[in-house]
Formats: sequence, structure tokens, C-alpha cells
Amino acid sequence: MDALKLMKELRVNYEQEIYYLPKETGLSLIESAAQDDSRISAKCRDAKVEDLWSLTSFFGYSTQTFVLAVNLLDRFLAMMRIQPKHLSCVSLSCLHLAAKVTEDECNLTPTDELIRIGQCRFTVSDLSRMEKIVAEKLNFKSKAITALTFLHMYHQITLSHSMDRKENLSLEKLEAQLKACLCRISFSKAKPSVLALSLLRQEIEAIQSEDLLEIVHRIQRHLKIADEELLLWSERVAQCLLDYASPECSKPNHRRLQWIVSRRTAQNLHSYRSVPELPTIPEGCWDESESEDSCEDMMSSGEESLSSSLGSDAEGPFFPLHLRRQKHRQYLHA
Repeated sequence: MDALKLMKELRVNYEQEIYYLPKETGLSLIESAAQDDSRISAKCRDAKVEDLWSLTSFFGYSTQTFVLAVNLLDRFLAMMRIQPKHLSCVSLSCLHLAAKVTEDECNLTPTDELIRIGQCRFTVSDLSRMEKIVAEKLNFKSKAITALTFLHMYHQITLSHSMDRKENLSLEKLEAQLKACLCRISFSKAKPSVLALSLLRQEIEAIQSEDLLEIVHRIQRHLKIADEELLLWSERVAQCLLDYASPECSKPNHRRLQWIVSRRTAQNLHSYRSVPELPTIPEGCWDESESEDSCEDMMSSGEESLSSSLGSDAEGPFFPLHLRRQKHRQYLHA
């Protein structure tokens, strides 16, 4: 696709992105909820998004599946009054809905296996009912315009203008950084077009390319994004990546997830995946005035976060070296 067509398509997506944004008032209520409240808190939501990251990686799903699942989850949570015990079912239903749209049918994980690997305590029928509720409430058909939509388009635009240049922006790296940002609910308040441009700008500043930075400015002018808005989210992106590069930050990691399976669970898994012989592991919402509707009581769940014991599949080169050096300097001067 040539640059002119890309810019036209970019403008169309920019005008439509508003229809796929979570309600900001609902997101603010989540952020204000206490951890011991009967409502979903920001920490609870963020932990569940990290679980989705782990599961998408484990099942070999694409970044598109993960980003769409998070978009569905945030839009639903910002609209409905959800009890914390139902969050696992809601999040997994969003993942399954997203996978059915973005993944090839032959690559879809069976629902019962998705529930088992997700370490959830509800049934297949519970998940199916929740999928219908989510799809109906969001009027979800087959697509959503997300930050990944813009990130891919921005990347294509930079490639079309930098064929002969040595600068090379890694789309995989940008996607990993986007996933890290989406693990924080605050970034769900950003317009997808602005969040994606902030990530692109951050990476271009890291490689110190004036030519590519000029492309960012052209995109910004084309979409009429205010300097203040782009600067605000660029600073927040930089801080997020700096925190994420810190050794104190726990991160999801699918590479360890695939080993957290007891012998009894392995025997119950009807899958083509081979499971290693391991020792058995011991098993042990809104105020009504603030919400449009309430979610039906459907199942009981009390799962712990999968990502609480996991590392990161986005460390090292996925996060700018200058951020880690900056963090190290902060420790030295502390």
C-alpha cells in the first residue's frame, strides 16, 4: 500500500476509534475502587490482563488477539457492574471471543482446555453464557480499532519513507511495549492513535533518528493531535517502560506457565501438547447509580493470578537499553 492510501486509511481509523473506547467514567471508578471493595479494582484488573498475556503467549495466539481481548475487557468493565469473583470468567470470555475473530479455526484452543490451563473454577456453559453477554452488551461483531491497528499503520508509513535508511524499527519490539502498557488500566484512557504514536516516538527517540522523528510529526499534523496530548502520553509511556524494565517489576511469562501443571491436571488434559512428568503440585463492581446494568451471577471463582509467579517474555531487547541505564542511574543517586 502506498503512502497516500495509508494516510487516507489512517484518517478513517482515527475518526472511528471513538466507537471502540471504554467509558472514561467507568475506568475512573475502577481506579478509585479499594482493593478490599466489592468492586473491581485497578490492581485486580491489571493482574487479570497479565494473565491474558500469559495465556495468549502459551497458546501461541497473536498480539492482535491479546490487544482485542483487553479492549473488550476494558469496555465491558467500564460499562457493567462486575463482582471480583466473576472477573476470571469475563476476562477468559473476552479472550475466547477475540481468538475466534483473529485466529485460524484450526489454532483455536478448546473451551474446556482454556478453562483448565487458565486455572479457573467455572464451567464451559458458564463461559459460553458470559461470551454471549459480553458480545451483546458491546454489540461486538468482528472487529475493533485498537492501538495495535495504529501501531501497524504507523510502522508501515515509516517503512515506506525509510527504505534506504539504516534505521529499522522492530514491530515485534513495539508490540511488546504496547502489551506492557496495556497491563496498566491508565493507558486504557488514552486514544489508541495517541498511545501508538507515543510508543513510536519513544522508540525513534531511543535510536536518535531525526528523519524518522519528522515522520512522527507529519503523522501528528495529519491527525491533528495536540502537542500537549502527545507529550503527556509520551511521558507516561516512557515511565511505564522504565518501570517495566526494573527488576522489581513482576511480569507475565508464558515460558514458565507451561510447566505449572500437576500430574493429575496433566492426565485430565486432552490435548496434542506433550506435558512433562513433574511431581504433583499441592492444590490447594459498580454502584448502581454509576452503571448501566449489572452482570448476572453465574459462577463462583477464586483464582489467583497466573502471572504472580511468572517472569517476562518482553525483557531484554524489547525494552530500550537507555531506560534500564536511566533506572540504574536513579538507583545510584538514591
